[in-house]
Amino acid sequence: MALRKQVFVPGEYYHLYNRGTEKRVIFLDEQDYHHFLFLMYICNSEKSITLRNIGEFFDCGKTIVDIGVFSLMPNHFHFLVYEKIEGGISTYMRKLMTGYSMYFNKKYKRTGKLYEGVFKSRHANKDTYLKYLYSYIHLNSTKLIDKNWRENKNRNPKKLLEYVFSYPYSSLKEYRDNKFKIVNPSAFPAYFKNPNDHKKELLEWFDFDDA
Repeated sequence: MALRKQVFVPGEYYHLYNRGTEKRVIFLDEQDYHHFLFLMYICNSEKSITLRNIGEFFDCGKTIVDIGVFSLMPNHFHFLVYEKIEGGISTYMRKLMTGYSMYFNKKYKRTGKLYEGVFKSRHANKDTYLKYLYSYIHLNSTKLIDKNWRENKNRNPKKLLEYVFSYPYSSLKEYRDNKFKIVNPSAFPAYFKNPNDHKKELLEWFDFDDA
């Protein structure tokens, strides 16, 4: 079993990410994405959870981590997370990844590991990196319509921005609608206080000068 080198410290921020084993797709349809989002919410709880007993209006109560940003892509995911209590990130990720793996293997009648080993992590210990992650994670979805958008001098910033804001499987939807369920923005620096601030920041990424 692979051992984790990163030690998570309460009061610190971390970029977490992982992908399917052999880069395989781990979200095959809309239901898969929605189930993962459902697990992201219910696994962030100090409560003991039995999936079959959880209804639509389940309240997770006291959380064990704070999530600031996330993006789900066909074969991988990214989170920006705050270590709220000791062991919070490790417990949360274990519950989330195990729960989704069990769901996925049962649904698609498969066995074996779903992910490429232990989830990866990077300490976001600088303000510049923390702010960068807000844009980097939210911009992941652009690769679905223009894989090489950074190098593409003919990219259409307006089209890319519209796609990013309409993408249903990232935290930008919660920021856009100002309705927070998975995300808790109060635990993170208020770089972007409203949807227009987000748009302005992301548009700058699309409009940077390549010359």
